[in-house]
Amino acid sequence: MTHATPRPIQIVAHRGASEDAPEHTLAAYRKAVEDGADALECDVRLTADGHLVLVHDRRVNRTSNGRGAVSALELADLAALDFGSWKDRDESPDWDAGAGAAGEYGKEPDPERTAVLTLERLLELVADAGRPVELAIETKHPTRWAGQVEERLLFLLKRFGLDSPSTEGPHPVRIMSFSARSLHRVRAAAPTIPTVYLMQFVSPRMRDGRLPAGVRIAGPGMRIVRSHPGFIRKLQAAGYPVHVWTVNEPEDVQLCADLGVEAIITNRPRQVLSQLGR
Repeated sequence: MTHATPRPIQIVAHRGASEDAPEHTLAAYRKAVEDGADALECDVRLTADGHLVLVHDRRVNRTSNGRGAVSALELADLAALDFGSWKDRDESPDWDAGAGAAGEYGKEPDPERTAVLTLERLLELVADAGRPVELAIETKHPTRWAGQVEERLLFLLKRFGLDSPSTEGPHPVRIMSFSARSLHRVRAAAPTIPTVYLMQFVSPRMRDGRLPAGVRIAGPGMRIVRSHPGFIRKLQAAGYPVHVWTVNEPEDVQLCADLGVEAIITNRPRQVLSQLGR
């Protein structure tokens, strides 16, 4: 009798290799691909002029030198901002505050570390990676654009031939959200794209391991895994793969491995791959 070899845990780079480079920048994703990440995670938001950009927060204040809601700004407005120097400033004791947008010691900033990244450009990077790299795309809600986010996302995936994968894996793209409504829209329009329901806590109606109708994958936060390992086993008993975020500490990586989760989403893909002997 033959036994199928279990697949190794998939290592997913959270906003790219975001411990080493500014989150959601081309530099962070290039580093993740170089480090050997199996997949890349990103958050998408729709600009005022209909472009999908990779920004986690509703507003650009934390990760750029600008202010305002992504949904109220056009792509040209975002392209004029610096999305990377905040990280260099936070990590370098020698940062020259007077250098401003010119960067440390008056050097020209590297656009791969500072420019806003569109989903289209990330899809191009993945297509040119030279090896299979999957994408885990999170839709952020609520937003003033509501269902237009999913509409634009699926339109873009169609352009890259990623909107109707075979039902047999592996799947090059999956769509994640804390919004069950967002995932329902995706399933209605593109039923073979896998969807991941993200969870910050265990809601009473899901304690028995149920997920919203049509969702194929569970996406619990690491806090749930630590506090309720029994819930993870219920999800697995119900047949759901488990993708855990955000897993950075060695003891958390080990717990996920012990529980047999399918994917670990981490800011430190290289370290996690090394810990798991890959």
